[in-house]
Amino acid sequence: MSLLSVKNLRVTFDTEAGRVDAVRGVSFSLGRERLGIVGESGSGKTMTGRALLRLIRPPGQIAADEMRFDGIDLLQASEKTMRSLRGPRISMVMQDPKYSLNPVMRVGAQLTEGLRLRDRLSKPAAYAKALEALLAVQIRDPERVMQAYPHELSGGMGQRVMIAMMLIPNPDLLIADEPTSALDVTVQAEVLKILDDLVRARGMGLIFISHDLRLVARFCDRVLVMYKGKIVEELAAKDLLQAKHPYTQGLLNCLPRIGGPRSMLPSLERDASWAG
Repeated sequence: MSLLSVKNLRVTFDTEAGRVDAVRGVSFSLGRERLGIVGESGSGKTMTGRALLRLIRPPGQIAADEMRFDGIDLLQASEKTMRSLRGPRISMVMQDPKYSLNPVMRVGAQLTEGLRLRDRLSKPAAYAKALEALLAVQIRDPERVMQAYPHELSGGMGQRVMIAMMLIPNPDLLIADEPTSALDVTVQAEVLKILDDLVRARGMGLIFISHDLRLVARFCDRVLVMYKGKIVEELAAKDLLQAKHPYTQGLLNCLPRIGGPRSMLPSLERDASWAG
């Protein structure tokens, strides 16, 4: 049984210049697996993730033939129901921790706030659970990090804090939006291993949004390739580097290769029919 089922998802924005179709007819299902979504900036990846949590605000509008999570109709669910799902059952790691964490609150206060207000845990119990979450994402000195402000953390540390925050409620689905984009290769590998271990240990579903095709090919089970709000190709991650669609092939050809020729990288030639 699918954990998530999406059919013909559409996200539109009414602007002064006319209607903008950010997501156009996206359909997919997700089990307890790692699903990658790749494509250029503006292809609709993040909008798809935010639409699943109904975080698109006016003038944006969400429509779909079906958007169902674990038997719950996300389109018809009340805002109260959605609030009960966001965090406890579906979590989203935003792209940049510098903008996702409150700069004037200590990390510990941000990690324990939901536990105290939502779960009614005592201050010591919330603190202990937050420490446990930081240890789960391999932060070696969690007590120090709990007392720190976001600007005192490195990019990799901030990203781990964000992952810990989203994992504290033990969600069934984690949406990770470019969780490694600002990290160097070594820290990136560590964060990916943390996510992989947590998905396997907790049996979560993971939607992994990224620009990095090679990384997605190594890390995910399946991949959706998006172009101008549509899915143009869906394939097993292990087959991504042998993709058939010319758009996916173009993205792959634009990637630099270690030891490859030093000539200019090719530009991506687009065909109007891809957006059809």
